[in-house]
Amino acid sequence: MKKAVILAGGLGTRMRRDNAQTTLNERQTQVADSGVKALIPLDRPFLDYVLTALADAGYCRICLVIGPQHDDLRHYYGQTLSYQRLSMDFAVQAEPLGTANAVFAAQDFAGEDPFLVINSDNYYPVSALAKLRCLNNPGLVLFDRNAMLNYSNIDPDRLSKFAVVQTHPNTTMKRIIEKPEAELLDRLPQPVGISMNCWRFSASIFTACGAIAPSKRGELELPDAVQYDIDVHDQTYQTVLSEEPVLDLSSREDIQSMTTRLAGTAVHL
Repeated sequence: MKKAVILAGGLGTRMRRDNAQTTLNERQTQVADSGVKALIPLDRPFLDYVLTALADAGYCRICLVIGPQHDDLRHYYGQTLSYQRLSMDFAVQAEPLGTANAVFAAQDFAGEDPFLVINSDNYYPVSALAKLRCLNNPGLVLFDRNAMLNYSNIDPDRLSKFAVVQTHPNTTMKRIIEKPEAELLDRLPQPVGISMNCWRFSASIFTACGAIAPSKRGELELPDAVQYDIDVHDQTYQTVLSEEPVLDLSSREDIQSMTTRLAGTAVHL
C-alpha cells in the first residue's frame, strides 16, 4: 500500500472568516483569505509537514484532490517543489459536492490498489498512518477521545461534536455516529474512538460513493459511502486505535498552535 489521497478541494469557509483576536503575518493573512489551508505558511506550507509524515509512514505516491480554482496548489506541489521520496498526482473535483464526491474524483489514480485517504487540514501521527498499511482489509484509525481531549489543539466543545465509531466485538466497524449526544458518549465502552478521516480503502468505495444520495446538508458524505460499503457490499472495515493526537488547521485560531506544535519538525519530501 503505497498510494495516498489527500482531500484538498474544500472552500476553506472557516479559514476565510476574519478574527480580530488572531494575529497573523501578512503572508498568513493572504493565504487564509484564499481559504487554501494546505498552503498556510508556518515555517513551510502546512501540507509539507503532512506529506513528510506520509513519506515517513511508507507512502510514496500521492494524489491531491483539488478544486478547479486551486492553481496555487497545483503550481506549488506540481511545479515548484522537487521530491526525493514522493511522486505527486492531481485529481480535480469539479464542484464541491462533498467528501464522497472528492474521493470519487481520485478513482483513476487509485485504480484497483488499496489507498489511504486523509484531510489536507489535519496533521496525523506517523504511527497511525503506518498502521493502516499493515491491514488486510479497508479500515479506519480511531483516535482515542481522551487523548484528543488532552493532547490535541482542538477545542473540547468542538471535539464533542466529532463523529465517533461503534465497533463489533472483533473491533471491525459497525457504524459512524455523527454529532453524538453526550448521553450516548457516556454509554459507549472505553476507549471511545473518534473518526478524523484517516481511512484505508479498496476500489469498492468508488461504487459506494456513486450510489449514495446527498445528505441533509446537500452533500455526498464519505461516512454515508462507507456505511453503504458495509451494509450493501458486506465489506469489512477493520479499526486500529491510536493514542496519539491529530492536530487541526481549520480556522485562523489554529495557526499559532499549529506553528508551535510543528516547530522544529523537519520537512523531507
